[in-house]
This record gives sequence, C-alpha cells and structure tokens, in this order.
Amino acid sequence: MISVFELFKIGIGPSSSHTVGPMKAANAFAGGLVAAGILAEVSSVRVELFGSLAWTGRGHATDKAVILGLAGLQPETIDPDEAERLFVDLKQRHVLPLAGRHPVPFDPEVSVVFDGVAETPVHPNTLAFTAFDAGGAVVGHARWCSVGGGFVVPEEEVGRPQSDTSAVPFPFRSARELVAHTAAAGRSIAEIVYANELALRPAADVDLHLDRVFATMMLCVDRGLSSEGELPGGLAVRRRAKGLRDRLLAVAATNARPPHEIMEWVSLYAIAVNEENAAGGRVVTAPTNGAAGVVPAVLRYYRDHCGSDIAGVRAFLLTATAVGALFKLNASISGAEVGCQGEVGVACSMAAAGLAAALGGTPAQIENAAEIGMEHHLGMTCDPIGGLVQIPCIERNAFGAVKAITAASLALSGDGTHHVSLDRVIATMRQTGADMQSKYKETSLGGLAVNLTEC
Repeated sequence: MISVFELFKIGIGPSSSHTVGPMKAANAFAGGLVAAGILAEVSSVRVELFGSLAWTGRGHATDKAVILGLAGLQPETIDPDEAERLFVDLKQRHVLPLAGRHPVPFDPEVSVVFDGVAETPVHPNTLAFTAFDAGGAVVGHARWCSVGGGFVVPEEEVGRPQSDTSAVPFPFRSARELVAHTAAAGRSIAEIVYANELALRPAADVDLHLDRVFATMMLCVDRGLSSEGELPGGLAVRRRAKGLRDRLLAVAATNARPPHEIMEWVSLYAIAVNEENAAGGRVVTAPTNGAAGVVPAVLRYYRDHCGSDIAGVRAFLLTATAVGALFKLNASISGAEVGCQGEVGVACSMAAAGLAAALGGTPAQIENAAEIGMEHHLGMTCDPIGGLVQIPCIERNAFGAVKAITAASLALSGDGTHHVSLDRVIATMRQTGADMQSKYKETSLGGLAVNLTEC
C-alpha cells in the first residue's frame, strides 16, 4: 500500500524527483550523522549528483535542494522565501550549518559535483553524500536514489517492497484486486482506500491531511493566477496565468463567452500551478511536481463548475491515491525512468479517476476513466528545455487536465465495460518506458531540449 500521505506530499518546486527527493535525502544524511553521534567530527561535506540529477540538476535547483536538506530543512515545512535567503547567504559566506547546528566550510561550486559520466547502476536519479573529518578521512557516506514523486530510498534498497500491506484490511496491487474488494465489501474505491488509511492512523489525521492537500492546491492556483513576471532559469519565460485570467474575465463581462470557455479555465488553472512550481513555490506532488498542475486543475473544475462538497473532494483524492499507487507499485512515476507518461500521464489517470468518483461513478467506470487517461499519454517523452520544468511541462499539464475531464466524461457515459483494462495499460506504460531511449527520459539530451535552436 502507498498512502495518501506518501502520494500527495506538500513541498516546493520545481521538481519532486530533482528537488524534493534530494532535499529529503540530504536531510536524512545529516540526521544520520547526528544519530550516529559523529556530527562534531565533520569538517567538510561533498555531494555528488549522477545521471539525470547531473544532466538536469542545475535547471531543477538540485544543488540548492541538497544544501537546504543538509542544513536540516524539510520540503514539507520549508518557507520558500527563507530558503532563498539561506541559500544566498551560504553562497556568499561559504559556511553550511550542517543539520542546522554544526557550521562547516562549504563552497557550492566545489562541494556539489555534477557527474554526468559515472554509471547509475540502480536508478538514473542517484546522489551520494560523503562527510570528512579534519584529516580528510571519511566519517560518513551514503548513496540515495530519488525514485520519483519525492520518494527516496537508500541505493541498496531500490526495488525492495517499501510498504507493508499486512496491517490493512484491503491490500491490493492491481486494479483487478481493487475492484474486487469494492464488490465483495460493498464499498467504493474511496472507501476502500480510506479503510486502509484508518488501519495506519486516526481518522482525524487522515481527514486533516486530505483537507490540507486540497487547501494547498487551491491556494497554489490562486497564487499562480495573481502572479506576474519572468520565471527563473534563463529561458525568459514569462508568467501567463494572470493575463489569461484577465482576458477570460474581460470576455465574460461582454457576455460573449466562447462555447469552450470551461476548458480554457481548466487549462488556466493548470498553468497557474505549474508556473508557481517553476518559480519554486509551494505545491503538492500529484504525483510529481512536474505534473503538479493536473489534479489541482481538475479539482478546481469540480469545485467551481460542478457544485462540489467536502465529501466529493475527499473521494476524489482517495480515489486518485489508489490509481497513483498502482502506477507507483507496478511501473513508475519518474520521468527519468519512463518519460513524461509517468508524470503527466499518471496525473491525468489519477485526475480522471478522481473526477469520475466525485461525480458518482461506479468502480468499473472509475477504472475505465483511469485507463483512458493513461492510454492517450503512452510514449510521452520527458525532454525539458534547459533542464527546466517550463517548456513543454507547463502546457503539458494543461492538456493533461483537459484530457482527464474528457476521460471521466467518456467513462461516465458508459456502463464501465471496456476492452483495455487499467492493469494492462499500466503494464504497457512500463514496457514503453523501458524501450524508450534514455535521452528522452529527463536528461535534456534529446527531443525539444536539443531542437529548440533549430526551430
């Protein structure tokens, strides 16, 4: 089982695998030095980034993330503005408050190594931490992998089961098992997931997290709709969400609404979130930061255009959790492993299932909506220009949100009967990702990332 607490994590942009995950790994390494009682022995620290982290780490602010993690900060609680001030101060003074309490010399240009040559035998998002004493001897070393969606595991544990399902009443590893549980227990998919969550923690904690995730998503949309200026990174991409919103409101004031107006709003919601993510703002991994705009956009559509209630919002998120967990367990949600089909594609599948559930769909219709959402993202590459989560990522979220609503609508118009099961499309996504050339999997070595100058 993968919990809603794991799949929907509150953090900062621009990337779950390249920012949130590395920050968590760095924080864990620093915490390990404290736990081992050797923090005082440390005189210097070196960080090495490999594979996709090396190739696109600068664009994803991975160096900043590991520095903040080593300083004892966590993505769930970090203040983005305070983090920026700490990072600027460290670059000027070259002093790192290791674990937030032990100052050591640290020059980001020297102490963070982007190694795009060394092999990554276990996972393409690999990073290593080494702590040295005053004599240069190694007193601490660890290698971690950021496996997508902000999940991190020690390198030696990659591939091992990360969740114990023995304690939950409805364990499932396939959509077939999940739907079977709903039939046998007479419960919805959301109720099945909720029962599993209650086996691990009190209902009040689960409800609080669901409501906090929803509120954070809506606040992120609001911030994106009101912010202007240029996104960081050097591509000179200007924020568009506020201007698009102003145009839609102006058209509405003339009573000359286009027939596709709602879809324009949905696209706008997704763009607003992903511009916030690209700017390093507070977002929710859903299931990743690069795909963080799809689920909030569809939730905003449900809230503002479908007459939502809190029960429907919770059902949406719990159902989306079930679908995201299936992709995480049986394939991947990492663009560095399977391309953008594992990020925007999975987000679309999750959002389609969540919306179908919130609108009263049956388990069969919900499974159909999730399958449709992924089926039409199969083979999507991850080729961010400049290693930045901006082009084409921001607009891809808009299209993913619109596709999710279409998928839910198609599924709800039928009785749930369909030819391709969700389990089969997940297996196909995994196989497609394995066949995809590595240059199309979050390396910025292929696709749009290298053809921009030729266009």
